[in-house]
Amino acid sequence: MAEFRMPSLGADMEHGKVVEWLVKPGDYIHKGDLVAAVDTDKTVMDIESFQEGVLAEFLVDIGDTVDVGTPIARITATPAELPPAPPADREAKAAPRSGTLRTRWGSTSDASAAAARTAR
Repeated sequence: MAEFRMPSLGADMEHGKVVEWLVKPGDYIHKGDLVAAVDTDKTVMDIESFQEGVLAEFLVDIGDTVDVGTPIARITATPAELPPAPPADREAKAAPRSGTLRTRWGSTSDASAAAARTAR
């Protein structure tokens, strides 16, 4: 698990305030992806990730001001390393799939008939 730290966005930057998270826990982050908006003494800047992986959790809240180098989020290598979901989330089940497809024009068709037409 890697720590995503408050970067130094200028030679004289000592701290920054997280004003917006641009990702959410569970999102896969690539190197260079924008992760958060940070208010410095001079401007608000988007910060990017220098790591790749799954955002596991935020370590600071929106509005928190932290020193440069302070861990602000945790990034894991794989989804398997994520902390367990709260019990309520584990009980949620996916909605059953119906046999009807909706086209982009709003009409519906039988899924098995659509599959048969596609296979021809």
